[in-house]
Amino acid sequence: MKGEATTREAVTREIMMRITTVLLAGVVCMGFGWAAYQATAAPEPPLPGYVPAGALLYLQAKDFSSLLAHWNGSAQKQQWLQSSNYELFSRSRLLLRLKDAGRQFSTAAGLPPDMNFLTQMAGKQTAFALYDIGKLQFLYVTRLPSASAMQSQLWQTRAQFETRTVGGATFYLRRDPESEREVEFAVSGDYLLLATREDLMAGALQLMGGSKGRSLEAEAWWTQSVSAAGPSGDLRMVLNLEKIVPSPYFRSYWIQQNVTDMKQYSAAVSDLFRSRQEYREERVLIKKTQTTAEAPPVGGSGQPTALVPARGAEATADLLRLVPESAGVYEAKAYPSPDSCLELLASRILAPHMGPAPAGQLAPHVQLTSGETGATSDLETRIDQAPVSFANDAGGSSQLKEILKKNQVVAALQIESTERDTAGVFVRIHSAVALAGSSDWDEATVRAALAAFLRPSLTASQLGVGWRQASGYYEMDGLHPLMAAVRGKNLIVSNDSGLISGLLANLTGANPNLESANRKMDSPLAVFIAGFNHSRVKENFAGLTRVVDRPEVNGGNPGADRQPQFFSENVASLSATLAAVSSEKIVVRDAGDKVLQTVTYQWSQ
Repeated sequence: MKGEATTREAVTREIMMRITTVLLAGVVCMGFGWAAYQATAAPEPPLPGYVPAGALLYLQAKDFSSLLAHWNGSAQKQQWLQSSNYELFSRSRLLLRLKDAGRQFSTAAGLPPDMNFLTQMAGKQTAFALYDIGKLQFLYVTRLPSASAMQSQLWQTRAQFETRTVGGATFYLRRDPESEREVEFAVSGDYLLLATREDLMAGALQLMGGSKGRSLEAEAWWTQSVSAAGPSGDLRMVLNLEKIVPSPYFRSYWIQQNVTDMKQYSAAVSDLFRSRQEYREERVLIKKTQTTAEAPPVGGSGQPTALVPARGAEATADLLRLVPESAGVYEAKAYPSPDSCLELLASRILAPHMGPAPAGQLAPHVQLTSGETGATSDLETRIDQAPVSFANDAGGSSQLKEILKKNQVVAALQIESTERDTAGVFVRIHSAVALAGSSDWDEATVRAALAAFLRPSLTASQLGVGWRQASGYYEMDGLHPLMAAVRGKNLIVSNDSGLISGLLANLTGANPNLESANRKMDSPLAVFIAGFNHSRVKENFAGLTRVVDRPEVNGGNPGADRQPQFFSENVASLSATLAAVSSEKIVVRDAGDKVLQTVTYQWSQ
């Protein structure tokens, strides 16, 4: 039972990292297969200057028609449409709401907003500005030769629209009385405009005509965020987080569910740069007005913010050289708190079991069923006893926590890898944690604290919690797999001998693999660095989740409305769709008044 719980918890941890990878990869996948942008581009039109003020989100593409064409022709799109992930997405509340809005748009415009419609409306330089999330009020501007715009179905149906004139420019309007939706479009020179609000269309045409109306470029949040970012990428997204985050739609549909974290930022810019082998996303998150002295320290450990670049960022980069080539997931951060370090050691290595779920911040979704309150798989579940608690005694955990407080951790690294057994049936998950302290660790004291943490759950005496010396590290002599080693300021704890040996080899420079040994030289100074090797773990992940999901639970009744299994079918199908994404890496740097993030996706083809 404990082994099963351990496996489930470790899988959940790995899946959360994978979901983040997949969500981000889903955005960049739109342009897969497109070669690097090589032609010398003409000066870009000032599209933000044509967009009226008040937008919550602004999205700009250098060549939208090319992006759309390559997405439509990609193998990834076809595979995704056949996947379990898309099957579940097609039933989601978000897509149902979007379909409902699409039907209302179709009624108002007289044309369905399908792919054929979008292809006809897609030009080169393109801007999309969203003004209301709930009502989906937007303005769309694209650079499209007037001859092409006038061949579109929308232009051909202009006789069914009312005509409006503003500043010498003509646009067309149509309303649906039942839904109160409206659609406007216009052709101005080589620009095609589409809107769902009359004042947005009128404002955009006036700005194009040289009017001194208030545009997006005149807003403080826009100026601050764009000036902090670098050059525009193939895709650029600018967000007014001060208005987006409080929205109930954001809290309901934002899949990351980190609203509290997002509240500290006022705006954000994300630029995507694409080449054949690499997609790179550069993000800038603008912090709300706050003095340095008032700013919370990274990791909440009580360290002044100014110390992070000087020590924490350097220690974080230094720990990266320990990451072995077999790692599937790794994560390094500066100045973690003692509580987070203790939780990391406990959840990954010392007591990796399924603990209580974190308190939910959102109301539960309503499940419309026939009233069943259980299944055959629940017959062995006791309802007259509280669940077994695996929590260690206060003395054991407090001893380890006291050591972590005394020798303040400057940076922490966690690593996970997967390995099939010799029979090729089961998949084992190995973990390691490396902590860089402010001073040298006392190895004997650390080993005693680790044993004290484990003793209540393993034995009533000293059996199984003693230590024996191995090759370069100490190993616990009981059944619980635990290895520990101290090298000056670096403490390494693992549940696998091969993994800890790899970390120690990289630490001492004994690893002949120069790429691993010299990783420190290539690592930027950052407060957070994480990596995910999709190509290395995807097969093991698929094999493991087929066992963990217990497919017989839903697969035994062919007549039932069967839901795809979450891990082995839903997430695994998305992993298969994005099999060409070989790895992902994220680097986070704290620049005082802003946070800089770089996310890099490597493609294997």
